[in-house]
Amino acid sequence: MKNVLVIGSTGQIGSELTMLLRKLIPEGNIVAGYIAGAEPKGDLLESGPAELANVCKADELATIVDKYKIDTIYNLAALLSAVAESKPLLAWDIQMNGLLNILEIAKEKKCAVFTPSSIGSFGPNTPKDNTPQDTIQRPSSMYGVTKVATELLSDYYFKKFGVDTRSVRFPGLISNVTLPGGGTTDYAVDIYYSAVKGEEFVCPIKAGTFMDMMYMPDGLKAAIDIMNADPTKLIHRNAFNIASMSFDPEILYKKIKEYIPDFTMRYEFDPVRQAIADSWPNNMDDSCAREEWGWKPSYDLDSMTRSMIETLKKRFNK
Repeated sequence: MKNVLVIGSTGQIGSELTMLLRKLIPEGNIVAGYIAGAEPKGDLLESGPAELANVCKADELATIVDKYKIDTIYNLAALLSAVAESKPLLAWDIQMNGLLNILEIAKEKKCAVFTPSSIGSFGPNTPKDNTPQDTIQRPSSMYGVTKVATELLSDYYFKKFGVDTRSVRFPGLISNVTLPGGGTTDYAVDIYYSAVKGEEFVCPIKAGTFMDMMYMPDGLKAAIDIMNADPTKLIHRNAFNIASMSFDPEILYKKIKEYIPDFTMRYEFDPVRQAIADSWPNNMDDSCAREEWGWKPSYDLDSMTRSMIETLKKRFNK
């Protein structure tokens, strides 16, 4: 990778990934792709090039690829699970028609493409514990349907046209930089903000609901490492299970209380998000990622919690 287009650069993942790539590849063009109404600001805008990059406008994307001699595209454009459920047609347009535009451009311009999948690609019939890399995927949400289709379409373009497509199945990502935007696992970010601010947290997910989670630095590392991996060692491509930690809201709450003893939480579950969470795995088997490209997370629940609280306390002067 040298010249990279990050589509969705102002989102939860994209804002941090763009800045990290600019640090790691200072000699390249790391282009912050954005849509109208979500323009980059501050360091993200000032540290490198930025371009309007709507995945539904193929000509717009092709112009950017030519202008900056793009060799790698990170396609992070998506509606997250809960939002996609309320806007299914828009979710399909962005996540499927948008991907098709990107893959066609990549085929013509010889670009590598990363389009993340998710634990949302699994469904209620998937084995819940130690979910295998290759298993049944029959999701019950529009978000999940598009993620399975993304995996299949990306594999098709690799096998049929030789497009270098690669991806991972992200767990819930926990960040102290950019707030998430409508995902089922968002509670695991929001809870830290409430704790540091001294507010009671109202949890939308029931106790006992386990889901895979990951601290954002590990998620960013995975997104970069998979694109730098030796292609001759990749048996799988779209998409690798990656795992770091699995917990339910009660475990997370008790861990935070070790650092903020007066923190309180009550439950008021959201039926839509709870139904989605119930259809997802408790924890994934990521042995294929470990074996094929050396995946290994750096953070566990305790080290992540320390980092989140320390960072947020500094931000809010607590």
